[in-house]
Amino acid sequence: MASAYDTDLDRNPANFQPLTPLTFLERAASVFPERTAIIHGTLRRSYAEFYARSRRLASALARHGVSKNDTVAAMLPNTPAMLECHYGVPMCGAVLNTLNTRLDAAIIAFSLDHGEAKVLIADREFSRIVKEALSLCKSKPLVIDYDDPVYDGPGESLGSFEYEAFLAGGDPGYAWTMPADEWDAIALNYTSGTTGDPKGVVYHHRGASLLATSNVVTCGMGRHPVYLWTLPMFHCNGWCFPWSISILAGTHVCLRQVRAKAMYEALAEHGVTHLCGAPIVMSTLLNAAPEEKRAFGQKVSFFTAAAPPPEAVLAAMQEAGFEVTHLYGLTEIYGPAVVNEWNRDWDALPAAEQAALKARQGVRYPALEGLDVLDPETLEPVPADGVTLGEVMMRGNVVMKGYLKNPKATQAAFAGGWFHSGDLGVRYPDGYIQLKDRSKDIIISGGENISSIEVEDALYKHPQVQAAAVVARPDAKWGETPCAFVELKPGARVSEDEIIAWCRTLLASFKCPRTVVFAEVPKTSTGKIQKFRLREMARAL
Repeated sequence: MASAYDTDLDRNPANFQPLTPLTFLERAASVFPERTAIIHGTLRRSYAEFYARSRRLASALARHGVSKNDTVAAMLPNTPAMLECHYGVPMCGAVLNTLNTRLDAAIIAFSLDHGEAKVLIADREFSRIVKEALSLCKSKPLVIDYDDPVYDGPGESLGSFEYEAFLAGGDPGYAWTMPADEWDAIALNYTSGTTGDPKGVVYHHRGASLLATSNVVTCGMGRHPVYLWTLPMFHCNGWCFPWSISILAGTHVCLRQVRAKAMYEALAEHGVTHLCGAPIVMSTLLNAAPEEKRAFGQKVSFFTAAAPPPEAVLAAMQEAGFEVTHLYGLTEIYGPAVVNEWNRDWDALPAAEQAALKARQGVRYPALEGLDVLDPETLEPVPADGVTLGEVMMRGNVVMKGYLKNPKATQAAFAGGWFHSGDLGVRYPDGYIQLKDRSKDIIISGGENISSIEVEDALYKHPQVQAAAVVARPDAKWGETPCAFVELKPGARVSEDEIIAWCRTLLASFKCPRTVVFAEVPKTSTGKIQKFRLREMARAL
C-alpha cells in the first residue's frame, strides 16, 4: 500500500535540481561581481569577469561542435585558463581531462586517445612534449594554444587558435544548462600508470559538488579565503578546490611554478590563508634562503597528503606561521576524503603521544559515507585494536563513477559494494584509521611482514634526513630485506652504519634496513615518492 509520503509528492523542477559545482561560480558572480576572483602576476580578474570568460569558453567550444560527454583535455599549469576550464568545459556538457604536465609524450598520447579528446588546450611551455604526443596520437584533437603573459620562456604555436582569440568568438552571456543528471561525467583523471597503462577515473557532478563543499567544512574556510595554488590543478582537479573557492567568493592566487620566493611573496602581499601540497612544498618553504623569505602576519592553513609529516617538520611549520593538517585520499575519491581531525583535548598530551596521533590518517570527510578497514577476503571489519591489518575501503557519493572503458578494473574496485583502495591499515577504538602500507609495498622477510611506512617513520625522525623511502630488496636467505633510500638535508653527512644504528634504537632488528642508499629520492610531479623506480634500483644493487 502506497504511503501518503509517496503520493503526489514527486520530484519537479521546483523542488529538485541536480547537484553541480557550476552553480557556485554563478552565485559568486551574482553576489560579489566586483570581488577579486583571480590573481596572476599583475593580472586581476573579478568574479563577473571569471564567470563571463567561463561562459565564453563554453560557448566557443559549443560553436566548434563540442557537446555532452565530449572530452576536452587541458595541458596547463596553475593559470587563470585552467580555472576557466573547470567551469567552461562542463558548462557545455563536456568532460574536462586535466593532463599531468610532467608525464612523457607516450602517456599523454595514450590519455588523449583513450579519452577521445576532441579539443586540447595547451600552454606554450609544453609545446615540445605536446608536439611529440600529437605525432603519436591515432586521432588528432583541435589544438588551442594558451599564451600566458606571465611566461617568457621557449615554446611554439601548435594550434588552430590562440586561447584569447578562441574566447573572443564565444558569448559571455552563453545560456549554459545544468547537467540533465547529477550522475553525468564532469571530469576524467588518469592514474599515474606505474604498472601498465594508466586508468581513466571518471568523476560526476554530484561528487564534485559534494567534495568541493566538504573541503570548505573540513578546511575551516571562512568567508573570502585567499587560496594559493601550490597543488597542481591537474591532480584530481586540484582536489576540487577550483570549485570550493567559489562557494565563499574567495581569491585564487595562481602560481606557474612552486618556488619559495614566489610563495613567500604571495603570503606577504596577498594575505594567503590556505594552501595545499605534498611534503616537498613544506620542505621548500622551510629550507628557503633568508633573502627569499618574507614576513606575514596571518595564520596560514596548510593541508598535506602523502606521508604524515615528521614531528620536527610540524614544529618548524608551526613556528613559521603554518597550521598543518594531514589528509588522505586517492584519485578515485576526488582527492582527499579522509582527515586527521584534531581533538583539542589532545593538546595537553606529551609531545610523543601527540606525534603518534598526528601520524594517523584520520576519519572520513562529511561527504564520505563509509570508511573502514576490512578483511579483503570476507569484507568483515577488522578489530579496532590499532594492530590488526586490513584493507582500507570507502563507499559514498565522492567515490568515482568507475574506470573509463575498463569494466574489469571497475568491478574489481567495487567488489562487495566497497571501493578497494589497495592500502593496508589498522583501525583504532576511536574510529581513526592509520595506513601501514600499500598491499604491494609490504616487505616479507624470513616470513615476517615489515611495514615500509614504519621503517620510513624511523628514518624521518633522524635529524639529518630530508626524505626517505623503503622498498624490498631480493635476498637469497631471507627472501626480501628492507632497502632504504635516503636523501639528506643540505650539508649533512651521515654514514650507512649510522643510519642503521639509528633505526635499531626505534625498531626491532629484523625491521631495520640491511642496505642504505644515499641519493635524491625520485618523486612524481605531485610530490609522491616513486617506489616502482626504487624497487628497480634495489633489484639492480
